[in-house]
Amino acid sequence: MLSHFVTAVPAFFAYFGVAAVLIAAFLLVYVNVTPYQEFSLIRAGNTAAAVSLSGALFGFVMPVANAIAHSDTLADLAAWGGVAGVVQILAYLAARYTFPQMNSDIPAGKMAPAVFLAVLSLSVGLISAACMSY
Repeated sequence: MLSHFVTAVPAFFAYFGVAAVLIAAFLLVYVNVTPYQEFSLIRAGNTAAAVSLSGALFGFVMPVANAIAHSDTLADLAAWGGVAGVVQILAYLAARYTFPQMNSDIPAGKMAPAVFLAVLSLSVGLISAACMSY
């Protein structure tokens, strides 16, 4: 058992590292696609920005976690992580198109569009995770 643990630790850190890079890349892209500055708004106490960004992040992480659990290679993980990121960006763009006032509502702290966007992101993330095939 200990030998299996010792041989599995490098794989753990490799997958964890790739996941961390994927998360950082997703956040970098996502906050540059949105017209408002989520991190500044969150620092200022804007709950709507925190809810919407948290939903997008969790919606992205769910399929990444599924890819980690089922992929055989780091390249597989990276590819599925890229797909998950694109799907999340498309979900945001669809919400933005459907509710154009969302771009001013979230910075204004209005929770209804933030909750909708968060739940949309979570829903899309859950479906993305289920759609990944190996």
